[in-house]
Amino acid sequence: MAVSRIGRCVVLAGGTGGAKLAAGMQDALGEGLSVVANTADDLEIAGVDVSPDPDLVTYWLSGEIDEERGWGIKDDTFTVFDRLVRIGTPDWFRLSDRDLATCLYRREFIAAGGRRTHAQGQIARALGVSATVLPMCEEPVRTQVRTADGWRGLQQYLVAEHAQAPVEEVQIEGLAHANPTPEVLGAIGEADAIVIGPSNPVISIGPILSMPAVRDALTASTAPVVAVSPYVAGQVVKGPTDLFMRAVGRPSTAAGAASLYEGLLDGMICDHEDPDPPPDGIRVMSCPTFMEGRGGRRELADRTLEFASTLTHPE
Repeated sequence: MAVSRIGRCVVLAGGTGGAKLAAGMQDALGEGLSVVANTADDLEIAGVDVSPDPDLVTYWLSGEIDEERGWGIKDDTFTVFDRLVRIGTPDWFRLSDRDLATCLYRREFIAAGGRRTHAQGQIARALGVSATVLPMCEEPVRTQVRTADGWRGLQQYLVAEHAQAPVEEVQIEGLAHANPTPEVLGAIGEADAIVIGPSNPVISIGPILSMPAVRDALTASTAPVVAVSPYVAGQVVKGPTDLFMRAVGRPSTAAGAASLYEGLLDGMICDHEDPDPPPDGIRVMSCPTFMEGRGGRRELADRTLEFASTLTHPE
């Protein structure tokens, strides 16, 4: 399969690394890209429906992202939220004005009987995104984290508590009743390549792959499945990936991440300065993966598509 024949690609993503790669993929493929985004980070706060990963992906794809922070909307203000806090709303999860508008629209759309998938599609189109952003499921699922102090929601742990305590266990509430949407399964079935983004393997990619129908779809697909390691020079660029890898008993390495995707991968891209041994049993390509600026994101996307084009997925 030549690179030019990869016209449709699915990226599984959550968090900054996956969203950045998706932005590079959109530059390469435009409407041919579908991004399946983790929804187990979702929460309700200040009366609105917050979906951090689908919105993060959307803001990276639209160019509105605050690249310096890696999240939120650049040059946005917090006028409404600051007033809410002054009145009595908890202040630990802050929403800027335009971000708050996104979440308010989603809440109203769903309250009127609409689907989460359609709400995200409308948000993306309104912001000029050419790719398709797909929430992983319609049903509410929530990642829960246990530390020595007990259980709490993932956002409480990450944002309010700054991920300071060691993680002892991770669970996803509602997963037994969750199913990937027809749009997610359709995108996987029609893809020429499937990419697991350089996101946290446990809390960003893990919820997506924890739905059995997603794993079945990846196995049934004739498209090659490639993971991009979240480790650059052996280190995590952003976020508490090390804490969560330890919690599930895996080494915080590219090989450790690959072990969580066992049975799904045809290949993996590892950073060229990663000192740790690459995973066994699959094809590995070594190249720079840091994604510096728009050019760096596009370069990694092109290399990922080129690598995928050399792989054959067993039927």
